[in-house]
Amino acid sequence: MNKVKVSTEKGNARILGLLGQLEKINLESALQDVDNVRHITSKLLHLVQTQAFPFSVLQTSERTKKDITAKGSTGMEVILSTLENTHDLQTTLNILNMLNELVSVGGGRRCGILVSKGGSQILLQLLFSASKDSPPNEEVMMQLHSILAKIGPKDKKFGVKARINGALGITFSLVKQNLQNSKLILPCLQLLRVYSSNSVNAVSLGKNGVVELMFKIIGPFNRKNTSLIKVSLDTLAALLKSKTNARRSVDRGYLPVLLTIYIDWHRHDSRHRHVLIRKGILTCIKNITSIKLGRKAFVDAEGIKVLYNTSQDCLSVRTLDPLVNISSLIMRKCFPKNRLPIPTIKSVYHFQLPVIPTSGPVAQLYNLAPEVDDVVDESDDTDDTEVETDNENEDEEKDENKKNDDIETDINKLKPVHELGRSIEELEIYKQFFPELTEDFQAFNHSEKNHASASRFDVQRPGPIIVPTAGVELSSKRKVIKATVKESNTPESQQILPNVYQGAAQDHKLLTFIDLQNKEQSKNSVNSWYSKQNAHTSTQCLNNEIAKGLDGMSLHCNNVSDDVKCWNSMCVSGIENKPSFLTLGEACSKTCQQLSGCGKSLFVSPFVQPPSWQQVGTQLGQLCCSGIDTDAEDESSISSEEPGISELPEPGVLQPLHDPDLYVEIVKKTKSVPEYSEVAYPDYFGHIPPPFKEHLIERPYGVQRSKIFQDIERLIHANDIIDKIVYDLDFLSYPVPEDGETLRFNSQFESGNLRKAIQIRKFEYDLILNSDINSNHHHQWFYFEVSGMRNAVSYRFNIINCEKSNSQFNYGMHPIMYSVQEAMLGRPQWIRTGTDICYYKNHFSRSSLAAGGLKGKSYYTLTFTMNFTHKDDVCYFAYHYPYTYSTLQMHIQKLEALHDPQQIYFRQDSICETLGGNPCPVLTITSVPESKSWENLYQFRNRSYIFLTSRVHPGESNSSWVMKGTLEFLMSNSLAAQNLRDSYIFKIVPMLNPDGVINGSHRCSLSGEDLNRQWLTPNPELHPTIYHTKGLLQYLASIQRTPLVFCDYHGHSRKKNVFMYGCSIKETVWQTDVSASSCDLQEDLGYRTLPKVLNQIAPAFCMSSCSFVVEKSKESTARVVVWREIGVTRSYTMESTYCGCDQGKYKGQQIGTRELEEMGAKFCIGLLRLKRLTSVECRLPPGLLDVENDLIDTRCNVTRYQLRCDGSTLRIPTTQVLDEDEPRCLEEIDYSAESSDEQDIDLNETTDLDTQYFDPSTQEEQLSDSDIPKRDFFL
Repeated sequence: MNKVKVSTEKGNARILGLLGQLEKINLESALQDVDNVRHITSKLLHLVQTQAFPFSVLQTSERTKKDITAKGSTGMEVILSTLENTHDLQTTLNILNMLNELVSVGGGRRCGILVSKGGSQILLQLLFSASKDSPPNEEVMMQLHSILAKIGPKDKKFGVKARINGALGITFSLVKQNLQNSKLILPCLQLLRVYSSNSVNAVSLGKNGVVELMFKIIGPFNRKNTSLIKVSLDTLAALLKSKTNARRSVDRGYLPVLLTIYIDWHRHDSRHRHVLIRKGILTCIKNITSIKLGRKAFVDAEGIKVLYNTSQDCLSVRTLDPLVNISSLIMRKCFPKNRLPIPTIKSVYHFQLPVIPTSGPVAQLYNLAPEVDDVVDESDDTDDTEVETDNENEDEEKDENKKNDDIETDINKLKPVHELGRSIEELEIYKQFFPELTEDFQAFNHSEKNHASASRFDVQRPGPIIVPTAGVELSSKRKVIKATVKESNTPESQQILPNVYQGAAQDHKLLTFIDLQNKEQSKNSVNSWYSKQNAHTSTQCLNNEIAKGLDGMSLHCNNVSDDVKCWNSMCVSGIENKPSFLTLGEACSKTCQQLSGCGKSLFVSPFVQPPSWQQVGTQLGQLCCSGIDTDAEDESSISSEEPGISELPEPGVLQPLHDPDLYVEIVKKTKSVPEYSEVAYPDYFGHIPPPFKEHLIERPYGVQRSKIFQDIERLIHANDIIDKIVYDLDFLSYPVPEDGETLRFNSQFESGNLRKAIQIRKFEYDLILNSDINSNHHHQWFYFEVSGMRNAVSYRFNIINCEKSNSQFNYGMHPIMYSVQEAMLGRPQWIRTGTDICYYKNHFSRSSLAAGGLKGKSYYTLTFTMNFTHKDDVCYFAYHYPYTYSTLQMHIQKLEALHDPQQIYFRQDSICETLGGNPCPVLTITSVPESKSWENLYQFRNRSYIFLTSRVHPGESNSSWVMKGTLEFLMSNSLAAQNLRDSYIFKIVPMLNPDGVINGSHRCSLSGEDLNRQWLTPNPELHPTIYHTKGLLQYLASIQRTPLVFCDYHGHSRKKNVFMYGCSIKETVWQTDVSASSCDLQEDLGYRTLPKVLNQIAPAFCMSSCSFVVEKSKESTARVVVWREIGVTRSYTMESTYCGCDQGKYKGQQIGTRELEEMGAKFCIGLLRLKRLTSVECRLPPGLLDVENDLIDTRCNVTRYQLRCDGSTLRIPTTQVLDEDEPRCLEEIDYSAESSDEQDIDLNETTDLDTQYFDPSTQEEQLSDSDIPKRDFFL
């Protein structure tokens, strides 16, 4: 006989002895010795029981339980064997009571041990045997059902086992026959709930009347048997997860019954002692409304009004949040699906493609019949046609197979391709873009190089290019020039006070208005200067009329000579007159030539001509476009101490690359599909990063719930809804409201995107975004103008056709706003703004044509509240800091004009024309060789290439700001920049998708396709920028000059920080079941060097967010194609967040243009360090490339960061790789009503909830019915 094992060597002698005796009896088949077995099991039961014992005995009892169930112990097998073979009732009861004690409170692990020892099968067989007795022993049945209800959730195959052993019918019969015996039916109902977690079991029980039986137990408010009612509701909720049972409940009219019961419990449970019962009723309603028929019945029974009213009563009690959240979820789910109020989901703008694709979404769009309504489908629900399946393994098998299905496992597809795909002769056309490889610099005067460099500051030129550094406050960079006004020959009444935009801080106010007339009248333009006596009145006029006067900047030539009025005099006399808005026609260029400086004057009035156009334009331009930000107190003190002294910024310090007039001239040449005729003021004035930090916000408690209830009120109080269209691109002739109460909207300017604005309430507006051209989706980027507002009034804006199911707007991100009046006051800056910001699923139905063929999908709402500072201001809102194509062209021209050709080799070419006819610039930047000697020319021509691209996705404007930082650093005069230019030749395509940027798209080009999915086989007609950019890379590869680094700048909407995606064969293989050693892979680990360097030097960069796994869905992206086909080991995508940082120096801050530009500069510093680290004479520092120990840890797991609602992060290793360029950041938030079917809470309000009310979901069984012979379900 084998000796019984216990958990320790000493063990518990008494337990050891008893179990040994019991095992001996089992082995000798001596169970006929009933008295002995009964005595042993009675003693064992006494040792494990814990009730009514002193503390010392409790400790002994707990130790006994541990000894029986400890790892290596055979005690559980002995006990189960005895139970299986005994026929004595008392012995059976002893063992059942013992097992019940073992799996009682705190026995979760012991339940698993009992299941692993075959306990569930033995107990189910005993249940079947005990049911044969007539009548069945009540105590045995109670104990069996109690134990099975506890261990069932731990057994994945329990549902199938119960059905096979006929347990379903046994339990149902017991409940049906003992409705008055609450002590017996309580564990039976608990076990029925476990049975029902299996969908097939739930259907079987429903067909045999279990649902009807549950409605006999539950009822109106009753203080008796509340435990029984609670368990009955839980069982009913489990049964109603089956769509078959849900339909049966609707057909029999049970949903209004549930609503009546809920109202009764809500009314009488004034002390909130039965919250779990009320929650159980709501859960039943939630499961019924998972089907379309249930939702209709709920609406017909006025369920939305019932739950809305009861929820309003619960809002003030924090502990009732579970009820409010489930009610909210039900109402959202049952809210009637509305049609998006637009004629078609296709873009308002149409562009005819030269070639129509034969397949794909664009081809589907062109082949769609005109009469087809593409906004909604005929049916938005398919769930009523679904039936339960007998294959319980199906879903779990899909989950297992889905885990790694996007990771590339084909080694051949991961290895480099040695064919360029185009012939050498064909690639010769790109030789013209590399003149630096043949340049002999014969025309270059090296002897004068140093002299020119030293003397170039003697001439009057703009200041040097300033490299942005986010670590230095803006104020520390400011330099002032003291200008003594008294020394001017200008009369005192006309002295120019440069702090004109600081408003009340000045005694003298300057109001000017540009009215650019035709050539004949441009020379007669004059300024009007106002004295102290009329300053206050004129300023008030400005505030009242600015929105009307600055409605837009037209690019058309208008003869406005007749409209020039004495604006100031009319304002003083109280006569309202709308000033002519700023026109920029053919006469603009000549007038602008007379106005020097950055911004010229902003207003011109035909009164007194100033002493000098140049003086006025220079001083006002610096203020307008440089953005002085001086406190009013400081200004007052300065003016009081030195009345004749004023402060001006040094020219070009704050915006060295911005020139409003140059920008306008460039915009005139930019070709857009809508043929824009206006310029947005932020693009004209420019942007200066605010000098203060902008922190990530914490969403106020319950704000999303509040917004959802306001949406629900639209249905309940429909008469309160205005529903007035105030802006519509589909019908431009629609009258613009002029009632003084309604906001005015506009988006008809470069990069603008707003399709429609509808006034819902007096201060609430629904906004609809335009689709990408030749597409029917991609709604995320917005950029629009608002005017006609009141100050100190809360306006709510709802963008109602967002598509992504995840957004950083729920985790601290703000939209941005630009105020024209603030710009006039010397603060031309985009700022993060808005309150009550949240993002959630709405009730507008999304067509399957735009959802990849999936029906029943809905759009999402981004909502925020805005309080405007100035009345009748002109404000602009955007998803992120706009950076237009014309801005890029302006910056390039300014860089070219400001650079020293004796020091910097700078060349701009147009690689091709886009579909829209706009040139796509490619830049070459390096340093000029020191001399024309053979050695210097050889070093020049053999510098390694760095190839950079950006803005392939138009909505990712943050990538352009990073590129701006890179370009400014490369063109600067710093020693580091000079060393970088001496080391590398930079080929830069700063904007791969100009057409998308110009026309306000979010992701696509005019072809309607994502250009970052076309690198594998780009079409020269549909994707010219990608085709020719790839051609440049292929040419370099063909002449053995493969770039050292390729980096494509992107933006990321779902994660924080800045990070990189790279390519690695080994790290990809390590994510799969393929053995890395068996593949015998050799790989240069240098691809990790640059990201690790950036992690050390760039505050916003986060190495832990980087990934080097190659996915199947990314095989046609720039990063993968350049790595695989061109052979660039260091091929990256650098992603910059739209939101902010959760680590490092900028933790808790939103990212701004200063930080983005700094990242671009830091990238350059990283390249310089990369040069040093990879040079022959330099050894890498220890650990820099230690992949095995530092990151992979025997198996490289992609690291995923789960963002909690409190803003903290949870590090989760995973191997799941998701689609898009933006792998999901799986945040604890529920954006949809449907996703809550597996959970009882709306995770959007996780911080608002008390988690004790929510039970964990049970696991689905895996065993197929076909594996084991079945007994009848019901006997």
